Amino acid sequence: MRVGSKHALNWTSILVAIPVGIIASLVTLGFRELIELLNLMIFGTELDVTQSMAVYPWWLWPVIVGLGGVIAGCFLNYATSLERNSPVKTDYLEVINARLDAVPTRTSLLRALSSIASITSGASIGKEGPMVQLSALAGSLMGRLCFRTLPLKNSDIVAMAAAAGLSSVYHAPLASAIFVAEIAFGISALQRLIPLIIASGVAVLTMWVLGFRSAIYPFAATQFDIAPASMIMSVVIGLAAGLVGWLMIWLIARSKRVFGQITSLPLRLGLGGVLVGIMAIASTDILGNGYEVIIEIMAGRFLIPTLLLLLVLKMAATAVSVGSNAVGGLFTPALLIGALLGVLLASAALALGVPVGDALLYAAIGMSAVLAAVSQAPLMAMLMVLEMTLNSSLLFPIMIASALAAMTVYRLQSSSTYPVVSDHFSRSDAKFDFDNGVVAQFIVSGAALLPKETVGKALAVSSLKRERFVYVIDELGTFLGAVSIHEISRKILDKQITLDSPVSEVMDSEFPCVYEQQTIREGWNAFAMVTLERLPVLNNPHQRKYLGALTKTSLIQQAKAFI
Repeated sequence: MRVGSKHALNWTSILVAIPVGIIASLVTLGFRELIELLNLMIFGTELDVTQSMAVYPWWLWPVIVGLGGVIAGCFLNYATSLERNSPVKTDYLEVINARLDAVPTRTSLLRALSSIASITSGASIGKEGPMVQLSALAGSLMGRLCFRTLPLKNSDIVAMAAAAGLSSVYHAPLASAIFVAEIAFGISALQRLIPLIIASGVAVLTMWVLGFRSAIYPFAATQFDIAPASMIMSVVIGLAAGLVGWLMIWLIARSKRVFGQITSLPLRLGLGGVLVGIMAIASTDILGNGYEVIIEIMAGRFLIPTLLLLLVLKMAATAVSVGSNAVGGLFTPALLIGALLGVLLASAALALGVPVGDALLYAAIGMSAVLAAVSQAPLMAMLMVLEMTLNSSLLFPIMIASALAAMTVYRLQSSSTYPVVSDHFSRSDAKFDFDNGVVAQFIVSGAALLPKETVGKALAVSSLKRERFVYVIDELGTFLGAVSIHEISRKILDKQITLDSPVSEVMDSEFPCVYEQQTIREGWNAFAMVTLERLPVLNNPHQRKYLGALTKTSLIQQAKAFI
């Protein structure tokens, strides 16, 4: 396969995906071990930060989280200063989307160090972001050092590594491959998806070989009972998750604007940490990414008031952490918010006497729905929760809730937390407008003469309008044809006509045209058959009233929005 070939699927990419998947899984495992080691050094325990924070008095919690934010801000400040001086993008999704050559090493490592400082101090941020970024970096390095002679783009290897890293975190290979395809590629093209699935599957297999075999969330034994009440509950959770996802996106955007007024990154992240630490006084369960709390929710250890309190606090803490520029992921915080929302609504329904079944099952439904809303990648959200819980009975309610949540956020015209998704939506909308718009939207005025007017006037009009052709119409505005300025000049030089000759003597009555109600794509196809910059626009094939002109430039400008 040649680089740039339209055939992206080949045996080379399949074979490369295997070592990429192994390395990516080892990178994520190493990152996890480093976090646990730092947690042991800081708190003297291997417990999750939601529990280990209790070794210090409550009044120190804001100080600890705030200090971690300051340290994270210092690393991030250095990374952003390097990024400002370099046109190369750091984020792996941007690298894949723009088909760039490599993931920058220094800025990726600095952002990872910033994330480590935030995570170990208890910021409400996920671990998957830096894990996947480092996996993508490893893939980029492998592409440059090991596979540079192979006919593969480095961005394709980065995509494999990113999918493998995400699947190592959540043990969800298919969902991880689809996430990278949905978010970075825009469309889950099969040719690009297959190597991602191979890399993701190999990464999970590596984790199994190393002893990490269980489902992320222990939900495989309980079965979802499909009944009218339970399906209505799934619909309610889907719609509510859409609103919560929209609110999360709005809160994060608002938080970024507020924190953006603080120019110092260490001060910005430090203040964010202090605020999260203050909120943690109400409950340390809002600290960290929320994995341990989800386990407790699924075990039924929280009552409705506690669920509501945690939902509000976790949303606020996550908005503050992300808004202050803490480096990390939103996956697990979104999953926790979804689990809280699902169990809260189901428990409330049971309290009102609605027979919705096991309320704890709705934790998984809420997880998928909120993740779909926040990421705008519903296929990934559905598959990820199914793979993490290994509970196939949840397929139908998760599909409904996730689709409704994603659609709700989309209809509320909220952007995704991943900027490239907004780019894909913009391109999709532009493509829809191109395919369904009509020529009438792009009509511009064009010069037209009567048949009896002179070729001298045609030359003057052409010079004034800078047009190679001047259209000819009758007194009623009916299009008759066009005259070529080059043809007029040739015939004058050959003394076949004079400047006083009527344009009817040199008129081309078979001149191509388009009609106002034709689609933009039909107009595009008309230009593909000629070498003209402008075409006359008529009202219809029968009356042939001249309305103006359609320019090739206007169509190119419309098409470049999605090409």
